[in-house]
Amino acid sequence: MSKRRVSRTAIAATLEKKKSKEWPIVVYVWAFGLALVSYVVARIVLNAYPHPYHWGTGTAGALLGIGIGWLWYRWRGDIL
Repeated sequence: MSKRRVSRTAIAATLEKKKSKEWPIVVYVWAFGLALVSYVVARIVLNAYPHPYHWGTGTAGALLGIGIGWLWYRWRGDIL
């Protein structure tokens, strides 16, 4: 059997594709930041309501932050 030769550029391109599956840091920053801000605002505004409402608002803020983070990354790139 003969061995197939693969160029180094093909190997580098494959490794680069694997690395690109990670999320950029700006998405994590937006998600965490918006989750924290929305949770704190919900604690102030929804003080009379049960605690799961605050958690739900924080989760909704995190999901919105993920979307905003990806838009930021698309338009401006990563922050680091």
